[in-house]
Amino acid sequence: MKKSSDINEIRGTLLVLLTAMISGVSIVVNKFFVVKIDPLIFTALRALFIGLIFLIISLYVSKINKQKKINRVSWKYLILIGIIGGGLAFWLFFTGLKITTAGRAAFLHKTLPIYAVILAVIFLKEKITKKQLIAMLIMLFGLILIELTNVSYDIRIGDLLVLGATFLWAIENTISKKVMLEKESNWVVTFSRMFFGSLVLFAIIFIIGKANLIFSLNSQQIIYIIISGALLFLYVLTWYWGLKYINLSKASTILLIAPVISLILGFLWLNEQVFILQIIGSILILIGAFVIARIKSERKIEERSENI
Repeated sequence: MKKSSDINEIRGTLLVLLTAMISGVSIVVNKFFVVKIDPLIFTALRALFIGLIFLIISLYVSKINKQKKINRVSWKYLILIGIIGGGLAFWLFFTGLKITTAGRAAFLHKTLPIYAVILAVIFLKEKITKKQLIAMLIMLFGLILIELTNVSYDIRIGDLLVLGATFLWAIENTISKKVMLEKESNWVVTFSRMFFGSLVLFAIIFIIGKANLIFSLNSQQIIYIIISGALLFLYVLTWYWGLKYINLSKASTILLIAPVISLILGFLWLNEQVFILQIIGSILILIGAFVIARIKSERKIEERSENI
């Protein structure tokens, strides 16, 4: 009979694998939507609606668990999660996306596991085994092979903005995992990320004078926001739920499966050309993901003993 910790490990791994699949689908679907709507408006509205949904879920779960209030130590972190991950990172990303290419932005965003792993080792005391490190390097090499056809080598200001956003998301994920290790609900963390983030985005919208665009959306654009919002809801639902059970270093690396999913869907749905290097890269990513999925999440022994 499996131990509770083993069951949680499997549960977390499956949830993050599902996150990666949802991300792969979202990349393809959002290609159609973002060009039709101002990206800042698009992101802010989705974040607000999803934040409110997770507020209701958080209150319901708290009622069931008879938890009357959010942990006092969490509030400053919860607000930071929203400001950094749900607000500033999105602003930097979409600003950068305007002045660089989609392919370059996608590649830079997928470097997130590098920063997440470093932060997880330093601040969360996560343990990285030699096998896990080798698997991660194989997956990153596979990612480079996939993206070779889309990425050029001259540096633009938009690239730096996207890279900054990616690093902010790594910081936000680290804070989120820390808060969950302190026994805060993943539902509360998800609510904070989306709701407080939406407040930051709406503040930016009003400051730069784009508020009128909110009231000029047509029915088709609203449908786009609803469909994309549903995908984002499933993404954050599975991501933070899975992150509750497994290490950030393991979870963030598994997300590298997303471009493989996008590549397959692009070939099947959009008749996009697939190159031999992309096929090799995809195989390497899947091999690395298989190895990492079988590795059990651990924190450094000295840190675990402090919490017993």
